[in-house]
Order: sequence, then C-alpha cells, then structure tokens
Amino acid sequence: MHEASTRINLRHLLMLRNFTIAGQTAAVLVAAFALNMAVPLADVGLVIAGLALLNAVAWRRLKRQQPGSHEFMVHLLADVLGLTALLYFTGGATNPFVWLLLLSLTIAATVLSRRQTWIIAAVTIACYSGLMVVYRPLPGAGGASGHFQMHVLGMWLGFMLSAALIAYFVAGMGQTLREQERALARARERALRDERLLSLATLAAGAAHELGTPLGTMAVLLKEMQAQVRSPNDQENVRILQAQIGRCRQALTTISASAGEVRAESGCAVALDRYLQDLLSQWQVLRPGVRLECSRCVLPSGLRIVADRTLTQALANLLHNAADASPDQISVAAAVEDDTLELTVSDRGAGLSPKIAAVLGRAPVTTKATGNGLGLYLTQGVIERLGGALTLSPRSGGGTVARVLLPLQRLRAAA
Repeated sequence: MHEASTRINLRHLLMLRNFTIAGQTAAVLVAAFALNMAVPLADVGLVIAGLALLNAVAWRRLKRQQPGSHEFMVHLLADVLGLTALLYFTGGATNPFVWLLLLSLTIAATVLSRRQTWIIAAVTIACYSGLMVVYRPLPGAGGASGHFQMHVLGMWLGFMLSAALIAYFVAGMGQTLREQERALARARERALRDERLLSLATLAAGAAHELGTPLGTMAVLLKEMQAQVRSPNDQENVRILQAQIGRCRQALTTISASAGEVRAESGCAVALDRYLQDLLSQWQVLRPGVRLECSRCVLPSGLRIVADRTLTQALANLLHNAADASPDQISVAAAVEDDTLELTVSDRGAGLSPKIAAVLGRAPVTTKATGNGLGLYLTQGVIERLGGALTLSPRSGGGTVARVLLPLQRLRAAA
C-alpha cells in the first residue's frame, strides 16, 4: 500500500477496534449480569484490556511514526487472535458471534495484497477450526430452548454488527482508494504537462541559439548605418531598431538562461509590492495604448520574494491576453490572505466559450486569429510548478477573469 493510504487505513482500523472493544465489553456485561451466564470475567477482561492497550500504543505510534508496510497486517492478525481468545472463553465455535472472524478477512481482502490476504485467511481458518474442538463451554439460561433462542438472537446481533462495521470500514477504504486514483490521475496529467513543457523549453533554447547570430549581424549593421545616416528622422529610426534588437537579445538571453528551470536561482529578493509595481509598469511601457486599472492592489509591506523571471513572464502573459481581448481597458487586483497571493486580471472582451474554457491552459489552444496558444499553456505550467493555481471564469458584464493563487511560502523560500 502507499504510505499515505497505509496511515489512513490504519487510522480507520484503530477507530474500528475502539468500537469493537466497546461492543465486546457491553456484550460481556449483558451476558454476565442481565442474562446470568457464567462468563469468566477475569479471563475475558484480561483479553479486552490487552486489545485496549495494543490500540493505545498503536495510536501513539501512529502520531509519531510512519507505519510500516506490514504493520496493517500485523494489526489484523492481532484482532483475529484477540477475538479467538474471547471466543475460547465464551463457548468457542458455538458462540453466535464466531463469524466476526470474517470481519478481519474482509478488511484484508479490501486493502492488503493477495499474499497477505491468504495469510490472514489461513490464520482465521486455523483459529475457527481450533475453536470447534478446544474451548470453554458457556452454560446457557433457560434450558435447550432458551439456549437456542439466545443463539439465534446472538446471530442476529452479530449480523447487524458485522454489516455496520463492514459497511463503515469498506466504505472508508473505497473512498481512500478513489482519492488515491484521483491523485494518480493528477500526477499523470502533471507528468504529461511537464514533458510537453520540457520539449517546448528545449525548442525555445534551440531557437534562442539560432536567432542569436542574425540578431548580432543586424546589430552590427545598424551600428554602421548609425554612423552614415545624417537625417534626424533616420537616426531616430535606427535608435528604435537598436532598442528593439536589444529587447530581442535580452529575451533570448533569458530563455537560454532559464529554459527548463522554474526559478531563477540567481534572482534577488525584492518586496512583493515593489515587484508587482515594476511588473505592471514594465508591461504598461509595452502596451501604452491599453488603460490599466489597478484597484485593490495594496499589499502588506515587508513581504519579500525571490524575483522569478519565469513567473514575471507568466503574469505578463496574462496581462497580454487580457489586453488582446480588451484593447481599451483591463483591470488588475491583488491581495494577500492566509499567506497566499491572489492576483486577478479582468478584461471586457467577448469571453470564453465553455468548450475552450474546459481545455484552456491544459493544452495549447487559442481563440485569436493569430497565435498558437502557448502563452497561457506555459503560464499554467509555471504557476502550478510554484504550487499555485490558475482559474478562468466569466466576468459579470462580459469578459473573462483570470485568478491566480500563489503560496508565498514557495515564493520567499530563498528570500
């Protein structure tokens, strides 16, 4: 079993043992004092006390240590042997509660491996077989007829108890298994996304290397042209081209330095509010025609994070997408709650269709006439690698709201 599942299942088993100990105690007291049966209270009490002590030690160990792979089977064997001891002192195989031995076997078949289940089955069969020949007879009350009626009543009570306990435990085990399957599905999806991101990062690094040479050639030619042109207008155009080439080379340097990496290890620690202000200011320079409305962007002072180039690019992608959908105006809001940064980017565009929203961010897809949908796909990957989440939802009045949740513990891990 998986370590987390083992801990959860063992916790359920210990809770189940608490109920069975209480039920065994109540049954013994009723038989001894209400039905006036000759129950060996000292012997039975010693067995129940032993089970209670085992449960207390197991609870204490569970809180301090991770249970071993065979510990669950050992506890089931202890339950089988404990119940066998109780049955030995209370009539053996003639006890109507003897079929409670099947409870541990049912749990084993649900949780344990086939080999471990067969071990439990062999021990259970051996115990039941032994109880048929070796046991202390328990005198009944009211003669043979009364004894038979009591036996039938005991079987009825045993059936109800077994049904309730099996339903409780097996339902809990089934829920644990379903949660584990969902976790595995999410892990497979993350692995597939990581594989795609790695392929894209490799392609990006290769493209950056290939583009470096022509950009360098263009920079040299522009430097020569700058010395030759005389017109102020031409000189201004050359400066603009040089600035644009510089931006391209800086972007390629960033790609080459951080392709395949989540965090920029050489990044510096900055205040969170300053980081957000710089991000918005730099983006506004790139998109001066878009009105950027920053409401509720007051962040607590003193919070510092590690400047992450991939995160900066991911958040810039969200701003670009919003501006493409709503060229006139977009809105940004930021807040910190429960040690989590919440950033929302809202646009007033046409919104997303349910079909597109279902796969957006999980696979490259775009609603634009030009584009390949990689921006949001990469943004989703970066945010999830940092332990965060990105959700897209319709905006009241039209448009889309992108909501980013980022745990600050991950962002300031190296600050």
